[in-house]
Amino acid sequence: MSVSQQFSAVEEFSQRRQQLMAHMVEGIAVIPTAPEVIRNRDSHYPYRFDSYFYYLTGFKEPESVLVLIAGASPKTILFCRDKDLEREIWDGFRYGPAAAQAEFGFDEAYSIHSLNEVLLTLLSNQPRLYYSLGADAVWDQTLLGMLNQLRSQGRAGKQPPQAIMDVRQLIDRMRVIKSAYELNTMRRSAQIAANAHNRAMQVARGKQWEYEIEAEFLHTFYQHGAQSPAYTSIVASGANACTLHYNANNAPLTQGDLLLIDAGCELDGYASDITRTFPINGKFSPAQKDIYELVLAAQLAAIEHATPAHHWNAPHEAALKVLVDGFIHYGLCTGSPEAVMETGAYRQFYMHRTGHWLGLDVHDAGEYKTSEGDWVMLTPGQVLTVEPGCYVRPAEHVPEHFWNIGIRIEDDVVITDGACEVITAAAKKSVVEIEALMQTSL
Repeated sequence: MSVSQQFSAVEEFSQRRQQLMAHMVEGIAVIPTAPEVIRNRDSHYPYRFDSYFYYLTGFKEPESVLVLIAGASPKTILFCRDKDLEREIWDGFRYGPAAAQAEFGFDEAYSIHSLNEVLLTLLSNQPRLYYSLGADAVWDQTLLGMLNQLRSQGRAGKQPPQAIMDVRQLIDRMRVIKSAYELNTMRRSAQIAANAHNRAMQVARGKQWEYEIEAEFLHTFYQHGAQSPAYTSIVASGANACTLHYNANNAPLTQGDLLLIDAGCELDGYASDITRTFPINGKFSPAQKDIYELVLAAQLAAIEHATPAHHWNAPHEAALKVLVDGFIHYGLCTGSPEAVMETGAYRQFYMHRTGHWLGLDVHDAGEYKTSEGDWVMLTPGQVLTVEPGCYVRPAEHVPEHFWNIGIRIEDDVVITDGACEVITAAAKKSVVEIEALMQTSL
């Protein structure tokens, strides 16, 4: 990261902290990062910071806590690991409080070992505590213990906060609207993932295994600077594509089957999420092409409804209408579109919704309905996925030539003032584009 990029990132995170404190008005917020997790014996899972903590700090080290004090004398405070040259020999670089304060723009920074003492003093006589109860049982016990300790010191003029507010609700409202900085990061993440999907179409052939294709994704992700997959990749060939969350990725590829790949990367904390489905032999069969083009038409209809003129559920409703008409046309469902909708018969072939918010988390923060129960209106700056599908398992009343066809097409879109921006558009998805690309090998 260049000096100018580092500066802009520091300013970005600082502005988020200031915005949250403005929403708090008066009180103290405590936001810990995620703990390290043991995989087995003395080996850890790769560390991944807490998204709420990172959103406000840009700080990636474990054993860290952010404290914000809002009011007449606002203050931003970081608790983190000490600078320890001995531990750095074993575990790698640590900022330490002094460098972290300077590099990341905090008002104060302390050793994590002084947390209990310093935080107890900071909590005293604050009107409100902004914290997410229930998110971490260990932290719940730590803070509740401090509050009880303050209650016991009432005669000394120390009182605990009189109200506990869910800090994540405030942050969620901020996170759902992405800044220019976030959108630029997400576009880069989307481009890397799109490159990986295109590469998969060029290398996938018969006599391979699903895990070999997954390895191609990891290669492309890391080659272009992504830090990790955004989630466990789904590489599902043939009938496996009819299992929505299939991730065994250990079956052989078979000529004549389709390959459904749902895979995205994480870049500087931000996820991409793309699904593409293509024929392993490079040519859609007539039945595969019929269902594929139905799902693609549903997706394009949904994308047209991803605008500020529509509410959250409008893309799903648009996709579902196209799918239901197609299911009837191809003999998967019988009756009128209204009857198929009312009975839910379509759910045999399409059983999920058409998208979700996207950002620091694959299923990102943000409400889908208002407090009155209405769907939220789409707003410029939001990022969501659009991912209709069709999954045809063998069944007595289902035309046999459609059996074991599983198709999903997913893109990431940014809501703008007009038509949405499809930031994953570089991943080929029309029948003509896919078949042409598959004729070129790497």
